[in-house]
Amino acid sequence: MKPAKSSIHSLGDFTTDSRVLVIAAIAVIVASAGVAAGVILLKLIRLVTNLAYFGRFSLADLKLEHSPFGLWTVLIPVVGSLIVGLMARYGSEKIRGHGIPEAIEAILLGRSRLDVKVAILKPLSSAIAIGTGGPFGAEGPIIMTGGAIGSLFAQMLPVSDNERKTLLVAGAAAGMTTVFGTPIAAIMLAVELLLFEWTPRSFIPVAVAAIVAAIERSYLHMPSPLFPFAGIVNVTLIGLGGWVLIGLLSGLLSTLLTQLVYACEDGFLKLPIHWMWWPMLGGLVVGLGGLIEPQALSVGYDNISAMLQGHVVLTAALLLLLVKAIIWSVALGSGTSGGVLAPLLIMGGAMGAALAGVLPGGSPGFWALLGMAATMGGTMRSPLTATFFAVELTGNTHVLLPLIAACGTAHAVTVLLMRRSILTEKVARRGHHLVREYRVDPFALVRVQEVMTTKVETLPATMTLHGAAAFLTDPATQHPSFPVVDTDNQVIGVIDPPAVMRWRRTGKHRTATLGELLAGYKVTVAYPDEYLASVADRLSTANIAHLPVVSRQDGRLVGYVGWKDLMRVRLKREAEEKHRTVFFPARRSTPKSPETSWFSS
Repeated sequence: MKPAKSSIHSLGDFTTDSRVLVIAAIAVIVASAGVAAGVILLKLIRLVTNLAYFGRFSLADLKLEHSPFGLWTVLIPVVGSLIVGLMARYGSEKIRGHGIPEAIEAILLGRSRLDVKVAILKPLSSAIAIGTGGPFGAEGPIIMTGGAIGSLFAQMLPVSDNERKTLLVAGAAAGMTTVFGTPIAAIMLAVELLLFEWTPRSFIPVAVAAIVAAIERSYLHMPSPLFPFAGIVNVTLIGLGGWVLIGLLSGLLSTLLTQLVYACEDGFLKLPIHWMWWPMLGGLVVGLGGLIEPQALSVGYDNISAMLQGHVVLTAALLLLLVKAIIWSVALGSGTSGGVLAPLLIMGGAMGAALAGVLPGGSPGFWALLGMAATMGGTMRSPLTATFFAVELTGNTHVLLPLIAACGTAHAVTVLLMRRSILTEKVARRGHHLVREYRVDPFALVRVQEVMTTKVETLPATMTLHGAAAFLTDPATQHPSFPVVDTDNQVIGVIDPPAVMRWRRTGKHRTATLGELLAGYKVTVAYPDEYLASVADRLSTANIAHLPVVSRQDGRLVGYVGWKDLMRVRLKREAEEKHRTVFFPARRSTPKSPETSWFSS
């Protein structure tokens, strides 16, 4: 059956309308606020670092290992973590952790609403935690802070829940762009992790926010790329083997790190003390680790630069990897405030630097770069984000192919080995399930005529109320509702037992015909050529289980469709994933008739 012109005209690739321009305009303001928050956070981290390790009220870039306090520096992370614990206990518990799971939870369960406390306390607590030596990055906290800013703007405006979510994510993308100068990676993070959809209505405002943030940070003379890398790689089969190998090892490292973090969290849960004190214990481990390897403390951006330049030798790389992994896992498991991106880059880069001596070819720092991106992509289950992130951080597009090979491999390893990522495990532990696979709605692809029942049992308009009651209560009657048709097979209504009971209670005579009772009744119908998405909406709005299907040409009844028929579409999708078919078998067999529909088989 050929679809009607009116039906075709109403269809489109997307459902987005001009409202997206309004949300994009608001995203510009959100982006500017996110940039301001990001700059403030970075300066706060430096200020706290100088106060804690040097006793100076200064924004100078001083190195922790040059602190004059000697062995007393082991207590600095303890004090900082204690302050964070107090802030979480008496301020807002949502500032605990690295921020991204909390943003996800707000999007999925909290109607994308974050409060003012989070916007203020999250960057402040993170600056204290990182500035006092916490082995974290600034990106998680600024993603949470930028998201809170976007949410607060949205809560002051008449917007829908989806639009509020978009503005929350726009703020998060702007914050990430501010810290790293990676607008494309920030957009990809939104798509792969935060939006839980792929539509222009959300993509366009988020892209606007990331672009605005990138432009504004350039006016602030913030460096871009953050870690320049000019290395060139030869594309060979041997090289491909190395890319895949580093991806496999990064996937295994990602799995180990994720399990280590949550093993530490489980250990803290068993302690007979309030969680407010946990960060202090984690800070003690951080302080002791800093005595062994000072480079493992704080954000450690100098480590990333050194590894990309090939200046980190095997023993130093292994020591950095081991100490960073332990203190980061313990500190994060204790519930303090800090991000995961920079630590993952450092640990993955340290692994790559350690393996550079045995892997084939490549410029100095090349294998460290692949280890950074693959570990980030595998741990966060965001391979495209990690790939573009590494390209934008280094300004080097020549390594794009090795990066996607390594990140894709690491992603495959972690997907097969772990049911959840380091970001979603926390959400799952709070009793919430989420799915990160985005697919086209099958109801938007299947027409009514493919699933409707064509052999419809109807009732004539001349049947009396008494006859209808007897028919519906007959044990042989198999369905709960039936369309009523006139002599021309035109549908004049649908009846079911509740309708008969209503008529009887209102005093309708038992000899009244269904045609008389349904006079003036507005029939809700479906058409054979329309898609199930609109039919499902109609069933929900009308709060009914079935719809008569009528021809657009003459209005005659041609079928009946209900929720049960719609659910068969889901079964079809499951069959497409699970049923394996050979179309070219070794032995000749009788082919199935091409006219046979899956739904009728």
